[in-house]
Amino acid sequence: MASSNNYQPVDATITPRFGDIPTFMRLPHVRDPAEVDIALIGVPWDGGTTNRAGARHGPREIRNQSSFMRKVHHVSRIAPYDLARVADLGDCPVNPINLDDTLERVERFFAKVHAAGAVPLSAGGDHLMTLPIFRAIAKDRPVGMVHVDAHSDTNDRYFGENLYTHGTPFRRAVEEGLLDPKRTVQIGIRGSIYSPDDMAFAEESGMRVIFMEEFCDLDVAGTVAEARRVVGDGPVYISFDVDGLDPVFAPGTGTPEIGGLTTREAQHLLRGLQGLDLIGGDVVEVAPPFDPSGNTALVGATMMFEILCLLADSLAQRRG
Repeated sequence: MASSNNYQPVDATITPRFGDIPTFMRLPHVRDPAEVDIALIGVPWDGGTTNRAGARHGPREIRNQSSFMRKVHHVSRIAPYDLARVADLGDCPVNPINLDDTLERVERFFAKVHAAGAVPLSAGGDHLMTLPIFRAIAKDRPVGMVHVDAHSDTNDRYFGENLYTHGTPFRRAVEEGLLDPKRTVQIGIRGSIYSPDDMAFAEESGMRVIFMEEFCDLDVAGTVAEARRVVGDGPVYISFDVDGLDPVFAPGTGTPEIGGLTTREAQHLLRGLQGLDLIGGDVVEVAPPFDPSGNTALVGATMMFEILCLLADSLAQRRG
């Protein structure tokens, strides 16, 4: 049921897409998470990046490109702004020169969002940002995860001592009891590795790793069925790294790997998750400096809208 109190995007038939102040999905910018059911949040930080930096600029450009999103999903007919109060909460505080301080800042910000009862949908930023988000929303019980990525992000250390990079968040999340590895599925994994045991932690902890070659064998429908089997009926978080896509579709990212998903496959994959008990999501690793066309940010905005529709539908289902 639509609510007259729900925020609505600026109508492009009244104010053109290139006009007004850019916000996620052209929604109002509010500060109080108690005013929303789903909080759209930017995390403009890439201090965990180990090679090509630039994802700190992702949230701003995703906001720009999200002006192309409209109000209703053309396949599911989900109208997220009728089902839930959705708004742009702005950017999470970060410290561009201090990793540890940033982790604390992100956790504190998302803890307030969680305490207010709002479901977070975030735009990164590099993938390390998911760890402090988990610290804020999963400290009471571990969550399951559908993870689209070229990389498992379950490495241990970098340069012998760094525990926190964009290649380590899900190892740390499992170790801290935030992520249930047996309810975690990783989709699209591929590319050369540093050593034969690079995937040992993910596989030995019980994560279901679907390499890109298996994805091709299963196809989208088979992958969706397997993902739903793995995560089951418990709370699930969706984490979407744009490098899970082939770089012909998303060149603006820090660690591109050829041979990935198409944008169409990714959309169909996400749509297949409708009905899960979703408690949050993110789209990460959009690095606009590597794609002046803006296409990668458009991909990021589109995947955010796909996830937004799923979150709104999940909220509606929980309310009955």
